[in-house]
Amino acid sequence: MIAGLIICASLTVVDGDTVKCDGQNMRLLGEGVPFVSGIDTPEIGSHAKCLKERKLALIAKDRLRELLAEKGLRVMFSGVADKTPSHRPLINVYRANGEEIGKKLLREGIARPWAPRQRNDWCD
Repeated sequence: MIAGLIICASLTVVDGDTVKCDGQNMRLLGEGVPFVSGIDTPEIGSHAKCLKERKLALIAKDRLRELLAEKGLRVMFSGVADKTPSHRPLINVYRANGEEIGKKLLREGIARPWAPRQRNDWCD
């Protein structure tokens, strides 16, 4: 796979760190390094471990939806896909001002840093 710009006719939100580009799920990296660092948001629905995580997941999803509604977004493919069964491409989404959306979610406290073999506890 070759890294580069992705053109999406439709860019929608799945959850706080996953988007759908023309029907394909893609995972936000937050300018991280594939398989080394990235971002994590609370799990949504039945994947959440507690009610608090479910509520935080909806906040993250809504915030990402707000950010994706902006004009001038650029979706950049890292060149690799994650190791889940769906092999989601790992991407960065940049706002018109150059700010990366995943990093913005981190700064706003909606996302947390991700690292291999690390599970964020959203129920504490």
